[in-house]
Formats: sequence, structure tokens, C-alpha cells
Amino acid sequence: MKFLARPPLEALAQARDRWTPLFFQHGRLEVDDSSVQWLGADGTVYRIPVATLSCILLGPGTTVTHAAICACSDSNTPICWIGDETMRFYTMGQSATNDSENARLQASFAGHRTKSADIARRMFAIRFDDEEIVKGKTIQELRGMEGIRVRQQYAQLGAEFGVPWKARSYDVNCWHLADDINRAISAANAALYSMVTSLIVSLGFLPQLGFIHTSHMLSFTFDIADIFKAETSFTAAFAVVKEKPNPNALEESVLERLKELIEKEKLFTRIPKTIFQLFERNL
Repeated sequence: MKFLARPPLEALAQARDRWTPLFFQHGRLEVDDSSVQWLGADGTVYRIPVATLSCILLGPGTTVTHAAICACSDSNTPICWIGDETMRFYTMGQSATNDSENARLQASFAGHRTKSADIARRMFAIRFDDEEIVKGKTIQELRGMEGIRVRQQYAQLGAEFGVPWKARSYDVNCWHLADDINRAISAANAALYSMVTSLIVSLGFLPQLGFIHTSHMLSFTFDIADIFKAETSFTAAFAVVKEKPNPNALEESVLERLKELIEKEKLFTRIPKTIFQLFERNL
């Protein structure tokens, strides 16, 4: 039995107008006779306006019904499964988009050597905030320059927030031995990847087809997220570690701060515009 009717296309909010993600853990996502709702293990009940959300993030201790997945898909609202440990983004449920026009456009650029390099250069120009710096450089040279830029960002944020910074280094097999700032950055980045992936899919593009990153199932996600990390996930991580939170609540605190920065920096408006500008299209 289908509880919720598919909402009309014109009633669905566009990606740039949707709310920031909602994160749930230890509970159940289901549908009652009128809406999608969250039943928390602590007895809390929330009705969720899924048609206005950018995505739903499901953490550890979560179950979800088939009806809830159907309702979210009908509303073009992706669901992302995330968890603890190093890379907290596990997988996502892909929403149905209206057509494949943007996916075909992306594939046409990714499959063309010259056009693919052009997109990569545009991405680097945005990251460096300088169109001239990319001229005459190979993609490999620009990747090297990008590595230097990111290391400088870490050092600058460490000095700004008074957080000791050594290097981006941790052992995935001994995650508990990583220092607070590396754990915080990983948590913030993974949550950012979830949000960016949900936007990419909602717009009808493919997370797998990247231009700077090319060998991962989230290559395009990494390409886009890297443009915005300094002002969102990096800043959230350093700001939270500066406050010396309870180590057991570090990731939760980082997610809260990241959400604030995503809203402040208007990423749900800026990311769609950036993606379309890369392909020289208007949103």
C-alpha cells in the first residue's frame, strides 16, 4: 500500500532552495499515514518535510523502511548513510531526476580529452582565485600547486585558531590514535562529501565522473568539495578543536559547526551555480 502520493514536479523545491541536511542516528525512519517521520530510540518523534530537504544523513543505529525510501525518492531527496571511523560516507540512495541531460553533458566533457582538461583548469582557477595562474600549466603541475595550497591552508588555520598542526596524517587501522584535528577534519570532510554528493545527484549530474579526481566513485564530489573546504570543513574542524570539546563528542560538535558554516556561506546556492558555470551553462 502506498501511503504518500508522489508530489507534483512543480511543487518540489530546487536544490539551491532546499534546507541543509538533517542528521539522524539511533532510530527509525518510516512513513505513517501522512508524512515521513523519525522515531528516535529516546522516544522522540519528528515529522520530516522531505520535499524541502537537500538530503537526509543516516548515522549508526539506524533502520529505514521501504516506504520512507520511496517517499524520499519521489521528492528527489537523497539519503546518505554515514558512520564513524575515517571515511564516514558509506553509500547513498540515488533519487530519480527528471531527465539525463546534465549527466550526458558531464559525460561528453569527461570523455573528451581537451574539454576535460578545460574543466579541470576552471576548477583550479576557482580554487586559486586567479584565472591567469592556470595558463600554460599542465594538469599535473596544477595538482602539485594545489597540494601546496592546501598545506598552506592547514598551517594558516592552525595559526589562526591556535591549534598545533603537524601534518594530515593518520592510520586508518588505528583511528583512535589520530590526533583531534585529524579526526575533526576527516569527520567534517566526510559530512561535506555527503552534502555535495546529494546536490550533484539532485541536479542530475554523476558523482563518479570527475575531472581532477578520476579514479574514485565520488570523483566529481571530491572535485567540487575541494573548492569549498577551506571555508567550511577545514574551518569547522579547527574551530571545534580550539574549543577543546569532549573527545567522545568531537564529531558531533564538528557536524554542528559545519552545518552553521554551510548555511552562512550559502553553499546550497553557490554549489549549483559553480557546477553549471564549469560547463558554461546558466542555472
